Amino acid sequence: MGESGKARVVFLIRIPRERTDEFLRAYDRIRYQVAEGVPGHLVDQVCRSATDPEQWLITSEWSSLAHFEAWERSSDHRELVKPMRECMTEARSLRFAVHEQTSARDRTPARAGSAERADE
Repeated sequence: MGESGKARVVFLIRIPRERTDEFLRAYDRIRYQVAEGVPGHLVDQVCRSATDPEQWLITSEWSSLAHFEAWERSSDHRELVKPMRECMTEARSLRFAVHEQTSARDRTPARAGSAERADE
């Protein structure tokens, strides 16, 4: 899919336990601003490691890498994420172009006339 297709951005971060609440409050303050107001943003998730309570992951899906990169270069981005970044002791960013995507298939056999109502 490349540059014109969907993109996934992954941030591997460390948040000290004593800053967890502050980090989550900062994320909560901006998440809908990003989700509803940033062109190309599709969805994001914040995840905590099941084995290391200081290891976190933020993933986001974008309609293209170009959309994410434009957002990342903006002054709005730097201001919005500043309170979150101040909680981090480590951060690593990875960017991926979505090559394939798989979801559950409809396994109902397609038949001629299958749209007929059952009560007729």
